[in-house]
Amino acid sequence: MATAEASATLRTANPIPTVTLYSVDSRRPSKLSSLKIDRQPIRFRGTMRPMIERTGHLRTLKALLRQFPVVAILGPRQIGKTTLARQFVSRRGGRTTLFDLESSEDLALLADPLLALRPLKGLVMVDEVHRRPELFASLRVLVDEPRAARRFLVLGSASPDLLRQTSETLAGRIAYHELAGFTLDEVGTQEGSRLWRRGGFPRSYLARSEPESLRWRRELIRTYLERDIPSLGLRLPAPTLRRFWNMVAHYHGQVWNASELARSFGVGHTTVQRYLDILTETFMVRQLQSWHENIGKRQVKAPKIYIRDSGLLHALLGLGTAREIESHPKVGASWEGFALDAVVSRLAARPEECFFWATHGGAELDLLVIRGNRRLGFEFKRTTAPTVTRSMRAALQDLRLDEIAIVHAGSRSFGLVRKIRAISLARILQDLAPLP
Repeated sequence: MATAEASATLRTANPIPTVTLYSVDSRRPSKLSSLKIDRQPIRFRGTMRPMIERTGHLRTLKALLRQFPVVAILGPRQIGKTTLARQFVSRRGGRTTLFDLESSEDLALLADPLLALRPLKGLVMVDEVHRRPELFASLRVLVDEPRAARRFLVLGSASPDLLRQTSETLAGRIAYHELAGFTLDEVGTQEGSRLWRRGGFPRSYLARSEPESLRWRRELIRTYLERDIPSLGLRLPAPTLRRFWNMVAHYHGQVWNASELARSFGVGHTTVQRYLDILTETFMVRQLQSWHENIGKRQVKAPKIYIRDSGLLHALLGLGTAREIESHPKVGASWEGFALDAVVSRLAARPEECFFWATHGGAELDLLVIRGNRRLGFEFKRTTAPTVTRSMRAALQDLRLDEIAIVHAGSRSFGLVRKIRAISLARILQDLAPLP
């Protein structure tokens, strides 16, 4: 028997417990004829500091795998998908089989997916699944079999093709779990400044120094443009998308104006919209949709755009130190995007529940969260002395809000007027409760 071990690209200081590997009968090299399950320890090596355990995500994965036969962890490269899956496997125990589609051996094993996967039981984890989205057709066959004794945990970066294939072939059988960077509840509010400067990508946040963190983010941007985008089947010149991404960074926190950016970029507005959608679908940009309803006022209908990770925003703007960030004209917009992300994460609000609101008369609300009958408004002010404005009063009345919270940079939370209060970002974990 020749052994073909499942490749594991995890790099962490701590090993995980025993997990399942597989051995393949090599007497018929052109076709997989048998699949034997072994149990061996996997050891992981690396120089990075031990990973922060992401308890909330682990709980969510456990719940989803009880309900759905296939769960997909989606997120950008290097966000910690594989490490999260390792932590989940470590806690879960039981039989686990690993496939990494960046490994040529694993790709060969899955040349005939039904032959390779049907004998397996327990949890089957497939990493980098976006490299073989056609696998989902085979997964549908397997999960629909009577008394199927397996669950699938698939990891990958989102792409239009991946999302289309999964929605078409696994409707009702798959749950998506988006993994973003570290959040305040994971690192602690006392580390908020570091998280804002460096962003939530694990290797950036955990780097030994600020220069090392910045170098890593710059390398991630280069790799994303030169390798990840082509691997997702998107045919765009890397220099073109890099220049566009840099321009979007300067529009961070502003209402999207495709025509204006198209003129600056020298292309049609449909082209820049396509570029923006690519950055959005690969988790690099947040398009915060506008909310509009019949209130007798002309309202803004274009979305606001944010670079999702504050560390990547700073790298795109060429900012490496705290002093450079503090003195840059985009410091307020950067902090606003960071605070907005912290609120959305704390509330556990889904993308379809989050909006901004603005009228052509000047009234505006930075974030509107709607769940059921509840309507919560949020303003973000990088100040230690927030005050109530006419715009807030207009939003409170026109949108029939339950409350407006002004998230600010001071150290205290306090009430201002009826239905409007100030919340310190440093106390957001204590003073803002998740939505039920």
